[in-house]
Amino acid sequence: MKTIVKKPAEVDRIWFLIDAEGKSLGRVAAKAVAIVRGKEKAVFVPHQEVGDFVVIVNAEKAVVTGAKREDKLYHHHTGFPGGLKTVNYAKLLERHPTKPMEKAVSGMLPKGVLGRQLCRNVKVYAGATHPHAAQNPQAINL
Repeated sequence: MKTIVKKPAEVDRIWFLIDAEGKSLGRVAAKAVAIVRGKEKAVFVPHQEVGDFVVIVNAEKAVVTGAKREDKLYHHHTGFPGGLKTVNYAKLLERHPTKPMEKAVSGMLPKGVLGRQLCRNVKVYAGATHPHAAQNPQAINL
């Protein structure tokens, strides 16, 4: 029995649209990652980019459960001594409305070159409008 391996150029890639309004941040991110990686396709292999594209709209209206709005912390380091910066979910959402969704998706993707390539296939927008109407994305209900 032979294993069928498709080249990434041969894979049919389509666009999907996820509306995050009123939906859990983690559930939207997990669904987007499964689509981007291609886990729902028969030609899935973990070391190749065979997934589809995902457009997430209304990312600022995604909900988090419990007290995570104030308690969930995001850290980054500036590279200078004493440069650890920490901000909670509410302030990050106020300053950069798409950043929590982008960080949730990138945290679920593999680390390394493949993960960075797959991260480019996820487009996140704070509002309901997006510039990808020409790709005719299919809406997904969670």
